[in-house]
Amino acid sequence: MENRNLAIFSLIGRILIAILFLVGVSGKISAPAGTIGYIASSGMPLPTLAYAIAVFVELVLPILLVLGWRTRESAAILALFSIVAALFFHNQLGDMNQSIHFFKNLAIAGGLLQLAAFGGGALSLDARRTR
Repeated sequence: MENRNLAIFSLIGRILIAILFLVGVSGKISAPAGTIGYIASSGMPLPTLAYAIAVFVELVLPILLVLGWRTRESAAILALFSIVAALFFHNQLGDMNQSIHFFKNLAIAGGLLQLAAFGGGALSLDARRTR
């Protein structure tokens, strides 16, 4: 496949992954008390701090992915975040809905690990920085 097409596909892939997190964080920002309560109910320690970290991770790092700035680092952190979310919030694998969310999170982490391994591609700020 032509290099230009690969660069475009890489950009589209980064945008599509970022959208998922940006939509998710909008609900967290609009209902902080409910989100903190949900985090607390999962057994995660320091739910208010966890909430702040989640908002940062789901708001800032997807924007960096779209821009292709620090793509590898951002993708690696988002992959870890996705795995932690699966383990803490979607671990009831006997519930079909939770099972789907668990494996969806793992699949997202897989895509993010691809970005961590191969970077943002030619249409990224990282590529401009290395030129």
